[in-house]
Amino acid sequence: MTELLHLTERPLWDAARGTGTYEMSTRGRTLHEEGFIHCSLPHQLPAVAELLYGAGGRAEAGDRDLVVLVIDTERLPAPVRYESLRPGGEEFPHIYGPIPVEAVVGVLPWPDKEGDLA
Repeated sequence: MTELLHLTERPLWDAARGTGTYEMSTRGRTLHEEGFIHCSLPHQLPAVAELLYGAGGRAEAGDRDLVVLVIDTERLPAPVRYESLRPGGEEFPHIYGPIPVEAVVGVLPWPDKEGDLA
């Protein structure tokens, strides 16, 4: 089983649990707008949190109820592609379709007690 991580706001995850699928790509952008859902590997999550929320993901994160979705790729009907923003750059996992709530095998607070999940 491969696990991917996705940082989101708890109310967005709660809404997805009501509809059966999660369809936010990244902060403020939907799957429909972006074309895929941005994800991270554990070692990539702190940098993603920094990019989206600043101060190590902790400054604004302290003002928001953030969670990390742990996604089991074997439960995804949509393809996962590892892609880079630029040639030779670090590749990040992207899910090309909605995430069924059944594919989310864990929901962790962010920041966690140790400060990251890496």
